[in-house]
Amino acid sequence: MTNPIEAWHVEHAYFERLLALLHKQVDAFHSGSEPSYELMLDIINYLRNYSDAVHHPREDVAFARLARHCPDISLVLARLAQEHRVIVHAGEMLRNHLIAALAGSIVPRQAIEAAAATYLVYYRRHIRREEKEVLPRAAQALTPEDWEAVRKAVPDCHDPIANERSAEHYRHLRRQIALES
Repeated sequence: MTNPIEAWHVEHAYFERLLALLHKQVDAFHSGSEPSYELMLDIINYLRNYSDAVHHPREDVAFARLARHCPDISLVLARLAQEHRVIVHAGEMLRNHLIAALAGSIVPRQAIEAAAATYLVYYRRHIRREEKEVLPRAAQALTPEDWEAVRKAVPDCHDPIANERSAEHYRHLRRQIALES
């Protein structure tokens, strides 16, 4: 990780774009349009496969190390680590609703909308709090050894959208992201 703070910012910005795209699909409920459940599921699957599996575990290590350097924000860091678990749970609930709807099960729109709203609210608030309260402190307090531990928290893996093996699966999502840019 040459500049872990910049990498963190870049990932957060990318996640925000995905969340905005998800929000746009949820807004289709209000306009009477039919959202793309496939696109919504692709977004959730991507965030589950990358953010929940790679980004958040690395942050958890950074939070633990930062709490040692800056005990005054240890409660904030503990809450953010807890929010990682809430985001996983909310994402899984939304994912299950979307899978059921795509399989032809009757899933009330309100259930999908409520699950998506919970996911969006938690995730966006979480990112804002990290950007405002954690990243500036991490930039100042974490040592190269801390950042190496963060890097090693999860085996080297590449973003699934950029990974050639999963590129075909995420082709539609990449196209939608490009259209939104």
